[in-house]
Amino acid sequence: MSDTTTPETEVGSYFVANYPPFSVWTPEAVAADGVPALHRPPVPGTPLGLYLHIPFCRKRCHFCYFRVYTGKNAEEVNSYLDLIAREWEIYATLPAIAGRALDFVYFGGGTPSFLSTAQLGGLVSRLKAATPWDRAEEVTFECEPGTLTEPKLSVIRDIGVTRLSLGVEHFDDHILELNGRAHRSAEIARAYAFARGLGFPQINIDLIAGMLGETDAKWSAAIDRVLELEPDSITIYQMELPFNTTISRDKLKHLGQFEETVAGWDTKRRWVDEAFSRLERAGYHVGSAYTVVKDPARARFVYRDRLWQGADLAGLGVASFGHVNGVHLQNLDSWETYAAGIEAGAPPLARAYRPSPDERLIREFVLQLKKGAVAPSYFAGKYGVDVLDRFAAPLASLQREGYLAALGPDRIALTRQALLRVDVLLHRFFLPQHTGIRYT
Repeated sequence: MSDTTTPETEVGSYFVANYPPFSVWTPEAVAADGVPALHRPPVPGTPLGLYLHIPFCRKRCHFCYFRVYTGKNAEEVNSYLDLIAREWEIYATLPAIAGRALDFVYFGGGTPSFLSTAQLGGLVSRLKAATPWDRAEEVTFECEPGTLTEPKLSVIRDIGVTRLSLGVEHFDDHILELNGRAHRSAEIARAYAFARGLGFPQINIDLIAGMLGETDAKWSAAIDRVLELEPDSITIYQMELPFNTTISRDKLKHLGQFEETVAGWDTKRRWVDEAFSRLERAGYHVGSAYTVVKDPARARFVYRDRLWQGADLAGLGVASFGHVNGVHLQNLDSWETYAAGIEAGAPPLARAYRPSPDERLIREFVLQLKKGAVAPSYFAGKYGVDVLDRFAAPLASLQREGYLAALGPDRIALTRQALLRVDVLLHRFFLPQHTGIRYT
């Protein structure tokens, strides 16, 4: 995607979440690579994570591009939770997974906190019966503030959640309404107070820079509010518009549903830079292009760090993504096909991809570069490759353009301006056949 200044954000995927691009993953690779990967023993020492896609929401946000469902009744939700539990019970019998301890667990969505306390307790009991996670280093749980009560948060705490991630996105009620969010500022304050009272080890607040209706003043006020709350960590994303969002459809078809526009990338980067600077002055530390932590020794992102280092991940639920024994996997992406796959007694895979050793190297390099710095020694030890030589051309281009703060055998580091636009810079490291193609 272009890095030029634009009056508003164009439609298309911006963030690099994986490599190679999802568009090169294929159904044919499921039988050729995906299934064999699940039937091989794991590489010794590889961490294992579990991702659970809970696809239910009170409303669909206008910028949402995930597989989510609104309006599902309790019976339908219970049916889906049964499918997820059965999927994990299938995985637990496979050579790649059987007998392995879970290093991290992530409840994502959708809205995991949409579940009732009884539904959540029943699901966790079945999952833990197949594979205990009492020794997991991190258990993350995403929440929509308006779905939280003190009893529900207490249950979430009791199941072992170490990082509660509050999908705040903004504190301005008008902006929340314009963007289709279900919660409002009063619910944020109430949920945060309940969570603090229950002593979660890490509370994270999510923000999005550049939502419909954003202004300099409103963004500054949002950062004021974050500083007042003093969360353990903050995640700040710049608004993107993949093809399957309501806003994108409106823009592409000229429907005129939204009078407001999404700010251009230059403006969003300026807002994130402002947030980073103000939070740093308050004692926070920038940990990646998207994260800030108050105490790096205590507030961590294990899920992110393990995945960016090539950990195994069993992805459960409709359209969920995973990575096992070096093979990328994605589940079937509709309720009906996903359910049919589980009924057949096998992981419900839709597409897969087995990257080459060089593609695995590129994947880890570009993802870890999002943290702002990488150590060449890590890649030399794992891949036997000198990244200063392997990536000499793209690194030289970054240096010429002033985007590198350090370039040497001990450390490659980005400048702040590079970190703010890291996703458009990462394409320089892609193989030629993966540049200029649709990402998803």
